[in-house]
Amino acid sequence: MNPAQLKKTTAKASRVTKKLRRRFDSIQSAMPGLGKAIAPYTLTWFEVIGYTVLLEPDITLGKHQIGRSSYREVVLYQRLHDALQKINPKKPHEAIAAAIHQVTYIPSSDLLENNRRFHKFLTNGVEVEYLYNEEIVHDFVSLIDTSNLLNNDWLAIHPLTVVEGSYTHCPDVVVFINGLPLAVIVSIQPSDEQAIFKEGYQRIQTYIEQIPKLFDYNTFLVITYGNRARVGTLTSDWQEFLPWRTIDGEDFPAKGTTELEVLIQGIFDKRRFLEQVLHLIVFEENETSISKKLLRRPFCTTQYPKKSSRQGW
Repeated sequence: MNPAQLKKTTAKASRVTKKLRRRFDSIQSAMPGLGKAIAPYTLTWFEVIGYTVLLEPDITLGKHQIGRSSYREVVLYQRLHDALQKINPKKPHEAIAAAIHQVTYIPSSDLLENNRRFHKFLTNGVEVEYLYNEEIVHDFVSLIDTSNLLNNDWLAIHPLTVVEGSYTHCPDVVVFINGLPLAVIVSIQPSDEQAIFKEGYQRIQTYIEQIPKLFDYNTFLVITYGNRARVGTLTSDWQEFLPWRTIDGEDFPAKGTTELEVLIQGIFDKRRFLEQVLHLIVFEENETSISKKLLRRPFCTTQYPKKSSRQGW
């Protein structure tokens, strides 16, 4: 990112942060029992790159509707339906309904099998069969539009309450594309001097064990600690959660740019996000297990030109 772009982006981020801070303060006044909100740095960068950012108390207070009827739902059905209609304008209602049924039907108790099945839908489209004009039609419905980014619905919610069985958890940020929860972000509070990234990894493992339905659709997992950030997948162990080193894949970030903003702009930028989903996520299978890998191009994992004095974990 050249200096002019950096200056423009930083100025926009500063304005967004002030707006988010006012929203946080307003919600704290309306719902004092909510507890102390996390600093809105992560949400700032999602707004900078063009996502809609909602605070769950806004939804609870009725200020925004997201098409979710209960805390047990992890797919935003109305947003999914509206997005699929926009992405597949020539497909009849029957095709859209059949695709939504397949995507939201979970056939197995095996999380990784479900996740791999969904990833095929995400990358290849959903093969559907439906009755139209008294004929059986075989067709494909796309879940994302790679040619027109504006046809997709980009949303980040902080936090998101999820109930499954007897468990209730509130992941710090859940990123939805077209109503589907494709990324979960866990933030370790910087005020906790003893906190380390491994604590965030352990929290993610608890979520995976106790609210697994949220992760049937997951593409990326992110752990943040202040302005530091790491990314991994469902099968990454804690050492495999790594920082992202470049925003545009061409230059190392300018001095003063944080790991958090590099990771969010480098991975969640709308065009780059779809490229990574389509081309850099692979499943490797052996006789006993399945591994989900994020293929990291060398320029994304190479250390900064000047050795950092910060400790990784």
